[in-house]
Amino acid sequence: MSATALFTPFQLGALELPSRVVMAPMTRTFCPGGVPHAQVVEYYRRRAAAGVGLIITEGTTVGHKAANGYPNVPRFYGEDALTGWKKVVEAVHAEGGRIVPQLWHVGSVRRLGTEPDASVPGHGPSEKLKDGQVVVHGMTQADIREVIEAFAQAARDAQAIGMDGVEIHGAHGYLIDQFFWEASNQRTDEYGGDLAGRSRFAIELIQAVRAAVGSDFPIIFRFSQWKQQDYSARLVQSADALGAFLQPLVDAGVDIFHCSTRRFWEPEFEGSDLNLAGWTRQLTGKPTITVGSVGLDGEFLQFMVATDKVAQPASLENLLQRLNNDEFDLVAVGRALLVDPEWAAKVRDGREQDILPFSREALTTLV
Repeated sequence: MSATALFTPFQLGALELPSRVVMAPMTRTFCPGGVPHAQVVEYYRRRAAAGVGLIITEGTTVGHKAANGYPNVPRFYGEDALTGWKKVVEAVHAEGGRIVPQLWHVGSVRRLGTEPDASVPGHGPSEKLKDGQVVVHGMTQADIREVIEAFAQAARDAQAIGMDGVEIHGAHGYLIDQFFWEASNQRTDEYGGDLAGRSRFAIELIQAVRAAVGSDFPIIFRFSQWKQQDYSARLVQSADALGAFLQPLVDAGVDIFHCSTRRFWEPEFEGSDLNLAGWTRQLTGKPTITVGSVGLDGEFLQFMVATDKVAQPASLENLLQRLNNDEFDLVAVGRALLVDPEWAAKVRDGREQDILPFSREALTTLV
């Protein structure tokens, strides 16, 4: 099947993309001190030069004391880091690509001893004690307001340095998702209870970001059913429940939904072949990004531990058929693009035989 559909332009308001290929956000931990450097600039530039229409950066932490959970993760606050990101933006734009930062707060995943201030515990919806010590600080309403303002400020800064929008990370069991998920949110105030109450934090955060950047600056929201704490977790069990969950996020200001799944071809609910992105598009009318093992024959989980397994390039026929059927609008590619910066150009030019396989070794370098 022709890959032409992947390389047709996409437009949403002021956002114009030269192709439907999106670089998925992938944590790389190559930024000592949280500052993007020349190698990071080149890493993103190469993907834009090879035909990626939209780059979503690796997760970048907002300016809150408990936002970070890992060493050498880039931040999206402070003059030094924002200067580094501006160089990335200029390089990507020079190649005709578009780029948005993924704004991130890890929440209760953070452990004591983590940079930048080792004494700060994780922050989450509910307090957690271990051996009499607070390992997760249950967020007060003042804490909630601080985090919301940190996201709003990061969005302002993204707009100021020329980014083409922002992605809010609301997936994978990090802070926003911890509020969504009943297993991690036992609050009894207005930020807890049923899913509508547990969504309040995200809704207020999106509203604040929208107010900070105005009506024309794109807001992408990434969400998932699965959590890193429980890969079988589900926020909703039916299409009706999904629609009820998503509509308040649309009303708050989301323009595009990034629907994170581990395998894009799997149906989300019984009785339909639609995946999560397909259902989200149908229910909200908003553009969606699909993701999950695109272009590879092995999903990411098996590479989270030491292994000599190799994921080989896989057929795109199923993906292209779904894209041609308007099931979703954009396609995020993760590990296939991580290991092969020329992936999009090779697909576009019919050079699939030249696409590189993915192994865990690829995680150790920034090419």
